[in-house]
Amino acid sequence: MAKSKAAAKKVLQSYSIKGTNKVVKAGDCVLMRAQDPEKPPYVARIESIEIDGKKKNVIVNVRWYYRPEESIGGRRQFHGVKELFLSDHYDIQSADTIEGKCTVHSFKNYTKLESVGSEDYFCRFEYKAATGGFTPDRVAVYCKCEMPYNPDDLMVQCETCKDWFHPACLNMTTNQLKTIEHFICTDCLDDSKRKPRNGAKDSSSLETKQPETKRRRR
Repeated sequence: MAKSKAAAKKVLQSYSIKGTNKVVKAGDCVLMRAQDPEKPPYVARIESIEIDGKKKNVIVNVRWYYRPEESIGGRRQFHGVKELFLSDHYDIQSADTIEGKCTVHSFKNYTKLESVGSEDYFCRFEYKAATGGFTPDRVAVYCKCEMPYNPDDLMVQCETCKDWFHPACLNMTTNQLKTIEHFICTDCLDDSKRKPRNGAKDSSSLETKQPETKRRRR
């Protein structure tokens, strides 16, 4: 007697999230229900959507995003509130656990958003779940504290060296910083005092403008 073949899985092009009018497909990012109702939903990227041929259940193959506090090193000062790490942790989940759709922006695109919604996140690192390693393993640092940029923090740019600084690292409050028309850091001020004065100045340095600040708008 011939053995019955296992029912093949059928690949779906899309899936309608239960209780909503939203449709997701491979490549979309979704919020998935956590086992602990006190915890925020997990975030994952859908790799594929299938129907289990035998049980007729819809399943999703996903690649998990980790929050900083879920990583081996934990959350650090420069990690943004909406920051995620794209991990090498793949999994299979029931489509019933999908709660909603979200957007994981590149770091560059996230910093350009006029406002950040509840479904907006960003990612600038890939994360190896087993070792705790990151790609890239180095990023640009700013300010006297030499920390990577946190898009949730206000920063001001020096008009001379173009580096960015936190008000707290300058022993200033945000309100004090807003009263300054031109910001030049102490290192550049010290350098200018040491250099001999020239009779002519570059015309661009005479333009009146407010110091540029880095800040996420909510």
